[in-house]
Amino acid sequence: MASYIGRRELLAALGGAAAAWPLAARAQQPAMPMIGFLNARSPEDTIHLVAAFRRGLGEGGFIEAQNVTIEYRWALGQYDRLPAMAAELAHRPVTLLATAGGEPAALAAKSATSTIPIVFVIGGDPVKQGLATSFNLPGGNSTGVSILTTTLEPKRLGLLRELVPGTAMIGVLGNPSLSEYESQLRDVQEAAGTLGLQILVLPVNTDHDVEAAFEAVVQRRIAALTVLAAPFLDTRRDKLVALAARHAVPTMCISFVNSLRPAVW
Repeated sequence: MASYIGRRELLAALGGAAAAWPLAARAQQPAMPMIGFLNARSPEDTIHLVAAFRRGLGEGGFIEAQNVTIEYRWALGQYDRLPAMAAELAHRPVTLLATAGGEPAALAAKSATSTIPIVFVIGGDPVKQGLATSFNLPGGNSTGVSILTTTLEPKRLGLLRELVPGTAMIGVLGNPSLSEYESQLRDVQEAAGTLGLQILVLPVNTDHDVEAAFEAVVQRRIAALTVLAAPFLDTRRDKLVALAARHAVPTMCISFVNSLRPAVW
């Protein structure tokens, strides 16, 4: 995990912003600091993460509805909704923008404001995405954490091959709308070549695409399937599990349920 913001900095952004409001401006501001929480995923698949977010704020003395307000926005895996949501939160105006669910939410927030502090959680390289100047000195108004989910695709492919030995071809399910998709695919293709594997690339953007992808896996007699990390696919976790079970296809996907370890169904 790569991290370059401490809790002290986050709390300073919240508490300091409230304390620094001029008296004339406070009449136009909310009665308490307001956090904008922008997530590319859905409330249903992030219940535990939101609980952890609230718990972390509580450890710093910020309790929702008591001394801080949180405005939630969920894109439900539909990235095109994020820019308008980010712009709305920026115009509230919020004291801080917290984004989750990967690069789409973080990039939307960065496009919406150059002054409101942004704290993000993404799966790839924030420098390559333009979210930070460097890991040590992020610069600008955004900082955060990378959990490296989109950079671990080759490792998951190797683990899947060990779990399903003897297979010559593995299906790769990915979301082309994610900015990291092309680099994910290049990493997987390179790893497949090293492992002597063939891969069947299955791009999906809709629920129908997901169902069609599993049908293609069955028709081609693909022995196993790996799911590239993407907010859209995170919000379709239940569908993926059901289809993997229905078609008896060993399927690997990054899991956020209890930890960051890969999950195989």
